Amino acid sequence: MMFDFDIAELYGVPTKVLIQAVKRNMERFPDDFMFQLTAEEFTNWRSQFVTSNSRTKMGLRGPPYAFTEYGVTMAASVLKSSRAVQMSIRNVRAFIQLREALAVHRDLAVRIERVERRQEHHSSVINILADEIDALRLTEPDPPKRRIGFPVALAASGS
Repeated sequence: MMFDFDIAELYGVPTKVLIQAVKRNMERFPDDFMFQLTAEEFTNWRSQFVTSNSRTKMGLRGPPYAFTEYGVTMAASVLKSSRAVQMSIRNVRAFIQLREALAVHRDLAVRIERVERRQEHHSSVINILADEIDALRLTEPDPPKRRIGFPVALAASGS
């Protein structure tokens, strides 16, 4: 997650410009791309800062927008700054290269899927085993307590 002011800095635009561009293109930002903090979340977030600084404590008039990785990428496509345009071009090229690599190595993608499925199965088996071990620990009897003092046989032979 990134806040609007951090994305604005990343793309070299004022926060106000980013928010205007996003609001003009709201259909490009579904809930899993971006959301605005509620008043309560904003209050809680602001209370986390012990010392006041202009951006996080006093400089914000309202709750900031929070962007997921999808929203950060989409923000680059709605902004006009040269840095945002370059980032958008890089993202497109990266996705195309990834698709080409997967097409060439389809067998590798299938093998990765198999490993992931096995890993999910193993992790559930591991969780079951861990639960069983914890249950055994709870049912184990306490070890015998050590007696305080001298053993009677040693005391009798020493006199």
